[in-house]
Amino acid sequence: MIPIRDTIPSRHVPVTTWALIAVNAVAFFWQLTLPPAAARDAMFLFGIVPARFTNPMWAAEVGFPHSFLPFVTTMFLHGGWLHVIGNMWVLWIFGDNVEDRMGPLRFLVFYLSCGIAAGLIHVATNAASRVPAVGASGAIAGVMGAYFVLYPRSQILAMFPIFFWPIFFHVPAWVYLGFWFLFQFFSGAASLGNGQPGGIAWWAHIGGFAFGILTFWAFLRRDRPAPMVPV
Repeated sequence: MIPIRDTIPSRHVPVTTWALIAVNAVAFFWQLTLPPAAARDAMFLFGIVPARFTNPMWAAEVGFPHSFLPFVTTMFLHGGWLHVIGNMWVLWIFGDNVEDRMGPLRFLVFYLSCGIAAGLIHVATNAASRVPAVGASGAIAGVMGAYFVLYPRSQILAMFPIFFWPIFFHVPAWVYLGFWFLFQFFSGAASLGNGQPGGIAWWAHIGGFAFGILTFWAFLRRDRPAPMVPV
């Protein structure tokens, strides 16, 4: 299912959501300007390579600087057009409403915290991997986790393609996001013990989503009532 939009209008201008989308877009176009070798180096330098943090001897041998900055910079790099467009589209759908409940600054801190937590989970579950992981998916998964709790009765307009014919339908947010999480969980469980991970950091998504559910309440602002949710 591909999400198209939700049914909760923004009550405020989502400045942080817009800014995050803009920064990700600028970073992606910067990646496109790099020669292939430099683009690959950027992935290793600014993405999360788990063995860089779990195997210091190997990291020193290959020349990795001692820095935890990749846990932040990885959120602003992407592996291709579909990767960045898909992530930013989902952030656009769910981010504005969560930002409404938190405010711009708290939402930014929440977003970055979810991304860092997702990166730590990825390292813990793929400790020996020497493959760089990049993308905003873990941070956005945290936003989805917050939305799951804050707006469970919201309706998500989704599209499911049958061959070349798109079918559009509404589904409750708790169903859509719950199905998404279960898909991530079972995919992540199937990937355990397979050595080098594939192209998707399943456990980063799971960790980000869980972190969002567990911590979103600490970032909510108390001065405004929750918006009415259509049913």
